[in-house]
Amino acid sequence: MIAPDAVIEWPVSGERFISRSNYVEVSRSYPEGWEIRILRVIGSGDQAASEVEVPHVDLGLYRVASFWTVDNGQIVRGTEYWTEPGSDEPRPDREAYAERF
Repeated sequence: MIAPDAVIEWPVSGERFISRSNYVEVSRSYPEGWEIRILRVIGSGDQAASEVEVPHVDLGLYRVASFWTVDNGQIVRGTEYWTEPGSDEPRPDREAYAERF
């Protein structure tokens, strides 16, 4: 459950959603054809983190790392990092140390 006065930030796009209704509405208005695949969820005390995939039939695959603060069973603060796997070209100076997947 998301608290009515929750604050959710998306640093990659520089957006902040203040209130549950704004955060829910941005998800509700997203084009149909998406789903959420939970890859993992971990937590300790009032902190939780999740990694999910959000495939969309027309827009492609997104990966999201989210970090949550919970109070009395409700999310009160969150930070989500949305990205498209493979959208950034690897830096040439790391080529000797990494492989593409």
